[in-house]
Amino acid sequence: MAESGACIRLYEASDEKLVKFSIGKAAMEGLAAANRSACFHPFTLSVWVALSCTMIQLLDWWPKPEYGLLGYFPGLPAFGCWGAVILYLIDWFHRPPFEAASLDLLRRPDVADIAKYYSRSPSSGFFILEYDGKFVGLLAIDASKDSQSQDTVMDIKKLSPSLHTEKRKDLVSRGTSSVATIRHFYIDEPYRTTGIQEDLLAHAVQHAFKVDDAVKEIKATTTSLIPYTQKCLRKTGFVLEKPLGKLGVYGWKSDL
Repeated sequence: MAESGACIRLYEASDEKLVKFSIGKAAMEGLAAANRSACFHPFTLSVWVALSCTMIQLLDWWPKPEYGLLGYFPGLPAFGCWGAVILYLIDWFHRPPFEAASLDLLRRPDVADIAKYYSRSPSSGFFILEYDGKFVGLLAIDASKDSQSQDTVMDIKKLSPSLHTEKRKDLVSRGTSSVATIRHFYIDEPYRTTGIQEDLLAHAVQHAFKVDDAVKEIKATTTSLIPYTQKCLRKTGFVLEKPLGKLGVYGWKSDL
């Protein structure tokens, strides 16, 4: 019988569909977290109760104890109606930027040809974490010369012919940058409480620094909406460099 346990391996061509699905899923995970946090925010709850009570007052739906238990039900539709409206508005406000971010990630050169892109520098690597043969998570660290580029394939195609040719050459050129970037980091939710993401991150960081001395620092972008990645990065020794902006109706932070 084969011994069960966790293992970290490099990306293989057979992983393509699962990896791309997980990258998109990780990008959209923030949407669910933002919607959930916004719905239970004290201000949102206050607005919900205020609007519902106003509707009950205007329609005279206040409880009528003389009708027994059923006399307390007339006001419930008001809470349900305004709850649905608020949920819709929150999702309507949040969805476009998260969908745009997900599409942006999936259109980048590193996702277009994962194996080729992450073989350009010995310090780069696309690591798959498995437990007992099952997919658990992934981490991609880019130490190539354009490790900090945020261009998508579509952006490159829009460049002038000369710049387009130059950029395409950069995408196939080999070399190691002094700054590596964690482009993708995702762990399936059931495994996050085990702290297994710390092992995956430590493995990737050790690989980047040991394989090529050219790498001096590693950067990663995080958001407070996904606390397990923030906690893991801080525990491994990452420090805040600068805030990148805010996300969502209540301005959750995005940090580098």
